[in-house]
Amino acid sequence: MKHFHLKLLLSTIFCFILFSSTGQQLNSSFALGNNDETIHKVETSSNPSTDNAGTLQHESSETSEGEGAHGESEGLSTLQLITLMVLLAAVFLFVNIHYIRLPSTIGLMILAIIMSIILLIGGFFFPALNESITTIMTTVDFSEVLFDIMLSFLLFAGALDINLKKLGEEKWVVLILATGGVLISTFVVGYIMFYVFGFLGLAVPLIQCLLFGALISPTDPIAVLSLVKKMGISKNLEIKIAGESLFNDGIGVVVFLTILGIANPELSGHGGGETSVGSIASLFLIEVGGGVLLGAATGVLGFQLLRLIDNAHVELEVLVTLSLVMAGTQVANFFHVSAPLAMVVLGIFLGNKGRSKFLSEVTGEYVFKFWHLVDEALNAILFILIGLQIIIISALITTDFIIAMVIAVPVVLFARLLGVGIPVKIMAIKRKFEKNAISILTWGGLRGGISVALALSLPAYSVGNLNVTGLIMACTYMVVVFSILVQGLTIGKLVTKSMDIEETMPVETDVPGAI
Repeated sequence: MKHFHLKLLLSTIFCFILFSSTGQQLNSSFALGNNDETIHKVETSSNPSTDNAGTLQHESSETSEGEGAHGESEGLSTLQLITLMVLLAAVFLFVNIHYIRLPSTIGLMILAIIMSIILLIGGFFFPALNESITTIMTTVDFSEVLFDIMLSFLLFAGALDINLKKLGEEKWVVLILATGGVLISTFVVGYIMFYVFGFLGLAVPLIQCLLFGALISPTDPIAVLSLVKKMGISKNLEIKIAGESLFNDGIGVVVFLTILGIANPELSGHGGGETSVGSIASLFLIEVGGGVLLGAATGVLGFQLLRLIDNAHVELEVLVTLSLVMAGTQVANFFHVSAPLAMVVLGIFLGNKGRSKFLSEVTGEYVFKFWHLVDEALNAILFILIGLQIIIISALITTDFIIAMVIAVPVVLFARLLGVGIPVKIMAIKRKFEKNAISILTWGGLRGGISVALALSLPAYSVGNLNVTGLIMACTYMVVVFSILVQGLTIGKLVTKSMDIEETMPVETDVPGAI
């Protein structure tokens, strides 16, 4: 009976997608009539370090929403799109929890791949389905939603469970890994892929390769945290992995926005203007320092507000945390400081101070359960977007694309190894690390929703006939899939093997800062 209900549910969802997509496609065809979509191309100058020129394309429609013969706009409406995303997210989580029973990140990725395969097959029989998905993914501006809502919500939710005391003990390790590791990885990936693309005849400017390095270097805290809790590793190593994952996301977004501002100063409120080493370093410090200070200030404000709330008013406590995240993000954007870092600091502050002192054991759990729900739902939606993105990428795939996608996987792993290995080796002069800490940190650095969110926010960019943005998205997709399915499913065995090795070797535990 359960299997019958599942099949019925999946069939209903697929029919809903097909009906909505084809219906909207037909409606938009009647509504738009002979109105043509115009594509404005803005020439961007070559970056001094690349000697490559590119073309930045902005797609816009001359027909505004509500215009046309029947008052319809092209594609799904905002409400329909949100409804579809939430509905699919619920189905994905239901199937994973009751049938697949894998860690959330891994199960959602598998379901996203299955969905994309079903849609690709369905596209052969119903071309309007693929056309509608392409329309949605190419005309909806995901950058504002991803940066202003999803990233902040995801990072705040992940930071709520971080143990502040343990994080304080490992603060320098976390800080060095999160900053130095991301910077090393960004430039290693950027430069290696620049030469890989050139060897394959793909004229991708260096600045775009560095953008790929910046978006793929941060590890995903949700993917990492969901696995770390089940691995049975030491608390010190666990906080290193979890803390580094949270903070390298904030640092990674800052690096991404800085490079994006250099590449396209007219499109980014973060950066632009001078591109000297001093100006870039100043921008980086302002973003990072300002984000941390804003997060601390917002945390103090939230802490005082929670003190005044009667514990009986659960809904008010939830609304306070929700409003702090949303308002804090807007303030960060206004002052051009890092909203992701601000939300990480805010989450750590409220997750520890709020839970331990002023939120009762029962009432506090509602707040944390609410953010756990937000966490799961937004991650499911991100993985659904990954699946839909395959429809776009599949139309661009060439032999060179496939080769580049495959090569990107070992390149990113190599960059992660250097980004983790170099700082750990240097710190090992003064600190004691587990024998296989570098291996665990490298292989356990899963990529997920954060990288996808940054990739989806990239402006359309082409060099001649080469769709650079599509190439970057294809490489991102390949790395994320490999990371979650291969690394995610095997990290447990690596940890178990490492623990067996450690059991046969004496480990100094009386050294300050030892794991």
